[in-house]
Amino acid sequence: MSHNASAAPVLTVDGPGGAGKGTVSSLIAERQGWHLLDSGALYRLTAYAAGKHGVDLDDEAGLARVAANLDVAFPVTGGAVQTLLEGQDVSRAIRTEQAGERASRVAAVPAVREALLQRQRDFAKTPGLVADGRDMGTVVFPDAGLKIFLTASAEERARRRHAQLRQAGEDASLASLLQEIQARDARDTQRSVAPLKPADDAVTLDTTRLSIPEVVEQLTELLARRGMASGV
Repeated sequence: MSHNASAAPVLTVDGPGGAGKGTVSSLIAERQGWHLLDSGALYRLTAYAAGKHGVDLDDEAGLARVAANLDVAFPVTGGAVQTLLEGQDVSRAIRTEQAGERASRVAAVPAVREALLQRQRDFAKTPGLVADGRDMGTVVFPDAGLKIFLTASAEERARRRHAQLRQAGEDASLASLLQEIQARDARDTQRSVAPLKPADDAVTLDTTRLSIPEVVEQLTELLARRGMASGV
């Protein structure tokens, strides 16, 4: 039975943090005129909401309740994606390194993943959806019309994150960022539930030496070849 009952076209973009998934996904969604699902934000939001409501990260049942009742939206304003939790813009608050670490812990809890599964599938509405995450093509949208696995070397991803943080006026050690990325990769690829890996029918694209516009162009061409380009 199809998991994508809406018949809306779905592009999944999976891969490790720092490969460019978020930027590429929002640009493709804007170009196509499609909806956007930032699934990684759902785990960050669950961790953030848990802290806000006094739920411990070791409380699996409590985390699942928080996940099932998340009041979340991803409006696009002037080309930029906002993340709203309970009507508040928490886009910056959930993007810190600490928030990422907490989200990775929350994402490893099976009850949380189950609570968020149907919510993620509900994002697949016409005219189409770009789903950005780590298990979009393998678990959430196994029938997606096009599945992409973006990757890049850990060193390049650490450099990108370091540049982002410096641009934002935050001080960070490149060596410690690389260590954190490698630890997160190990945890995400080795977890028993929905480990990070390409779907069997995914197109893998290494972005280490590609610019964001080059990646967007390649994905747009792939959508066109699959008959999924909207022509917007």
